[in-house]
Amino acid sequence: MLKSIIQRLELAEERFNFLEKEISQSEIINNQKIYTSYTKEYSDLKPLVEKHQEYKVILREIDDTKILIDDSDGEIRDLAKEELLKLNNLVVNLEKDLKKLLIPKNSDDEKDIFLEIRAGTGGDEAGLFVGDLFRMFSRLSERSKWKIEMISSREAEKGGYKEIVAKISGKQVFRYLQFESGVHRVQRVPETESQGRVHTSACSVVILPVIESLDEIEIDKSDLRVDTFRASGAGGQHVNKTDSAVRLTHIPSGIVVECQDGRSQHKNKAKAMILLQSKLMEKASDEQNTELDKKRKNMVGSGDRSEKIRTYNFPQNRVTDHRIDFTSHNLEAFLDGDMEDIFKALIEENQSRMLLKLENEAI
Repeated sequence: MLKSIIQRLELAEERFNFLEKEISQSEIINNQKIYTSYTKEYSDLKPLVEKHQEYKVILREIDDTKILIDDSDGEIRDLAKEELLKLNNLVVNLEKDLKKLLIPKNSDDEKDIFLEIRAGTGGDEAGLFVGDLFRMFSRLSERSKWKIEMISSREAEKGGYKEIVAKISGKQVFRYLQFESGVHRVQRVPETESQGRVHTSACSVVILPVIESLDEIEIDKSDLRVDTFRASGAGGQHVNKTDSAVRLTHIPSGIVVECQDGRSQHKNKAKAMILLQSKLMEKASDEQNTELDKKRKNMVGSGDRSEKIRTYNFPQNRVTDHRIDFTSHNLEAFLDGDMEDIFKALIEENQSRMLLKLENEAI
């Protein structure tokens, strides 16, 4: 293993030992903010340190076994060679595990997300596909025991939607959905197509981590324009008779968000404010990381939302992800939220890229 990686492991163990002593000190225990920070860091480092200690034990066993290879007893030499082979294989696997544990954790992994789906090229068919994708994420949420709630929607004239914004809450939502940002393309024969020709349409999907606290990013009230209006809907009970829907415009950035889900103007404004702050947080993060290739370039693909990431081909019953070597020939199940295989493949690909980056930095 590279010397620089070994140094990182040793530093991590030193930090772990320091934290172990500190969190037992009464002055640290009485300072809730520091204590919480230290215990979280300690917990995060523990798997890495334990694996590193196991690795060092195996290295010592290898050194001891190498001595026996020169033993005068032939039977002992054979046993030593056999044992050495097992230990070397074990070291290889431990080194892989250690490198994975050294990959920095994404602080957003545990966060809830805002899901935005917008119709792109393709006219009415694109609007219908917005609805299909929203149903896909809704079914996925049911399977994963996540909670999904509508924030706002704009219906298209001939069915479907121009835009849907929703919030998904649950365990590790961002970790699994972060790679869904991008352009999703659909190829199918529209119901109105009399000659059976396949049409291609597209929708854009955006995944935003929900900020944990309203204090994370401040908004000057003078920079904010608040508009209220009546929520639109499919009719009947879904149409509010009061101006409960809220639209927020952040004047300096030009970002506009709205929430029309609830009948309470106060609750809609609160949801819209969280969405606005999440957008501003992401904008600030992107600007901060421009010179460092941006945060998303460490993810699968470039992460550019204009990038076509996936194609849903109905005539061939096929889903293809263009960033990795992934194809499924069960489109119906995929659109029903059966997406475990693609998530596993995307996460593994991202880990491989991060490992390569870690090793290149260590050279």
